[in-house]
Amino acid sequence: MLTACDGDVVDVSAEAGATGRTIVHFAAEYFPYARTGGLAEAVAGLAQTQARAGERVVVFLPLYPSVREHAPDLEPLAPPQQIVIGGRGEEFRFFSETKARGNPTVVFVDAPGYFARSGLYGQDGGDYQDNHRRFALYCRAALEGVRQLLQGPVLLHAHDWHAALVPAYLRTNAELDAALGHPPVMMSVHNAGYQGHFPPSLLPEVGLPSHLWSVDHFEWYGHANVLKGGLSFSDAVFTVSPSHARELCTVEGGFGLHDTFRLLGSRLHGICNGIDHGVWDPAGHPWVVSHYARAHLDGKTSCKDALQRTMGLARRPDVPLFAMVARLAHQKGFDIVLQSERIRTLDAQFVFLGEGEPGYQARLSALARERPDSIAVEFGFTDLLEHRVISGADAVLMPSLYEPCGLTQMHALRYGAPVIGRATGGIQDTIEDGVTGFLFDEFSATALDAAIDRAMTLYASRRSWRAMVRRGMDCDFAWERAERSYRAAYDTAEEMARAGV
Repeated sequence: MLTACDGDVVDVSAEAGATGRTIVHFAAEYFPYARTGGLAEAVAGLAQTQARAGERVVVFLPLYPSVREHAPDLEPLAPPQQIVIGGRGEEFRFFSETKARGNPTVVFVDAPGYFARSGLYGQDGGDYQDNHRRFALYCRAALEGVRQLLQGPVLLHAHDWHAALVPAYLRTNAELDAALGHPPVMMSVHNAGYQGHFPPSLLPEVGLPSHLWSVDHFEWYGHANVLKGGLSFSDAVFTVSPSHARELCTVEGGFGLHDTFRLLGSRLHGICNGIDHGVWDPAGHPWVVSHYARAHLDGKTSCKDALQRTMGLARRPDVPLFAMVARLAHQKGFDIVLQSERIRTLDAQFVFLGEGEPGYQARLSALARERPDSIAVEFGFTDLLEHRVISGADAVLMPSLYEPCGLTQMHALRYGAPVIGRATGGIQDTIEDGVTGFLFDEFSATALDAAIDRAMTLYASRRSWRAMVRRGMDCDFAWERAERSYRAAYDTAEEMARAGV
């Protein structure tokens, strides 16, 4: 039960959930309050599905300025308080929405000096230099929130490096660990390419004991690695697809932590993310220009025409329209896209939507100027545009260097757009080559172009193409499937915690 500082109950849900526990998520992003990519949607999707399954769920999130855009009326849950971290007194406060949205409950950790900034992680292309202190305070304060605001058994689930100090703080503070009932604590690695690398001075600055500077915990090639430290204290570790779990254990795919992931053994679980089928519904979503369904695809033709008009492309229903909706980053495969001969010469259309590195923006813009009737770019990403672009696309490109899970390919299939993707991580776990899309192995423009050629050949047969479209729309990517797998892993971790393993 969450109680406001004046004694009024904020969360009116009186029951602890079907299992008697409260699942507590710690994440730097959570949709809709704070989002830079798929992390926010993934954590929200899991938490909300767990709540629908009867679990009691609480999420702790930093109170960024963007939170107030979605929740302008916040109520304090406790008076301002201080905690000492690394010899510094840090002040923080907890807030929740005045009109709570129910289960899950979101608790916001307020520390204006650290979180009232224009970016979540940085600005002007660089990270904030004090990110280690920002997220250390968030983690330590959130654990205090669990102790002060929640009652009964808890299960703690931290996401990515920003929350990785949660397991470390818990297991190195015997008094706090005992106060919370020695709960199971686990981590999800959504993108192992971001690990939180800092100088060795990290440990004293965030208030962790010096003996953690070892290859078993935080030391990593002379640097402090926050993600590695969190993993070393976790009872279970999740990544977001089975294939990516295997990749993380290899030298090529482990981002320098392959030995750490290997040593996890059976504690490492690969579970594909899901999507909300109610949101990604072409038959009912208000942002889809003309609704359509598996049995009635004519509305998709209207969506394509609307997208061509919006993006300033020639209104040609006869040529395929390929879209790419992705963060403008090397990981997403823009280097091989920009080297592609097909994108420069094919009698087809291409739409690129995403925000990111200025260099990619400049090169994509130059490409669009070369072929204004065939190539369009938009660098102002919005949720509305994502729905409009994918619903209007014939196919979606995902030529990723690596893709832990990916949500875009699931969105695309739900909206009747087969995927042309590289067979890595979650892409190869969710796309069946020749059945719901076209996969290629080598990270090269030549391999991408060959996959585009295969798509063009199938597109020439209207009947065959629509059969592939319908097979994709039949796929079940709902979060309920993933939630059952998480529940089983949670139950195992709880049993091990009770047995003292």
